[in-house]
Amino acid sequence: MSIPAEFKNVTAVAKANVYFEGKVVSHSILFADGSKKTLGLIYPGKFHFGTAKAERMEIVAGSCVVKLDGQDALVTYAAGQHFDVAANSGFDIEVASGIAEYICSFLD
Repeated sequence: MSIPAEFKNVTAVAKANVYFEGKVVSHSILFADGSKKTLGLIYPGKFHFGTAKAERMEIVAGSCVVKLDGQDALVTYAAGQHFDVAANSGFDIEVASGIAEYICSFLD
């Protein structure tokens, strides 16, 4: 699977989603079929996210260490890799240095 470099024919939401005092920032993009993705940046730090819907986090640039709720393993993900998060769960994500860029897809 390759991570997309661009999305065509979408609506970009100008208002940013800002979390953790600006250390995680994303913008939503809306597709004609009603689906939504977010494109974001994670600055250095450790953060916890909860999710109601299942998600796929694709790393576009940089790297991060992730621990899914209910698991003990810490897994490093770099550009070109992804991880899935189950619905009604969450994950810890840590960026040690630089900026991790991601695409978050909401799965059905």
